[in-house]
Amino acid sequence: MEAAKKHFFSDMGVMLGRSMRHISRSMDTIVTVCITPIAMMLLFVYVFGGAIQTDTDNYVKYLLPGILLIAIASGISYTAYRLFLDKQRGIFERFHTMPISRSTLLWGHVLTSLVSNAISVLVIILVALIMGFRSPAGILSWLAVAGILALFTLALTWVAAIAGLTAKTVDGASAFSYPIIFLPFISSAFVPTESMPKVVRAFAENQPVTSIVEAIRALLSGQPVGNDIWVALAWCLGILFAAYFFAMRVYKKRV
Repeated sequence: MEAAKKHFFSDMGVMLGRSMRHISRSMDTIVTVCITPIAMMLLFVYVFGGAIQTDTDNYVKYLLPGILLIAIASGISYTAYRLFLDKQRGIFERFHTMPISRSTLLWGHVLTSLVSNAISVLVIILVALIMGFRSPAGILSWLAVAGILALFTLALTWVAAIAGLTAKTVDGASAFSYPIIFLPFISSAFVPTESMPKVVRAFAENQPVTSIVEAIRALLSGQPVGNDIWVALAWCLGILFAAYFFAMRVYKKRV
């Protein structure tokens, strides 16, 4: 049993290194995942920020959680894209002829998504600090934020795995991420939901992004989180378990 576990983690480390090398060689991935959300943050803070009424003295404080979620949603589309390419090129079959654990190829992509999105999040937070973002949050609050973002990334990554394994075209593999990227715009990520029309407000207040944004915003502001954190965790865990179940079913059929 111990030897099998050691073999599994060794194989997974190899697959993680393989996927990370692909990312480091792709400038398109780096630009889309890091530069685009940063450009959006600059645009909203310095162009639109003065016209948007929020309860904070610095709009970047209000905006940052939503930008982080957009960055993660952009990043996971590449997981689907890379899985689709592996499937099309027969990489699954090639690796499965070798003495490696079959699930490690899929887990390599999942862990790569976690690592690459964590790097993107750190870069965006550093830029936000330069723009004036400050947080009174303690270490436990920051760890809670990191945990929520990691769960959000994992949940969306397994959704991406389903798309990558079932897509018929390259465009189909990544197209699923567009609605996810759009969700923060119909939430409290950019403006308070109170300013929205009733129908839009009802949707905004009952979709997962709003509760996740509100929980992260409260944690970073040192404010009471209330029920938002439990709603956010319920959404993330629910999506994660459902997506993992269906992704593994699809993967087993493919292999």
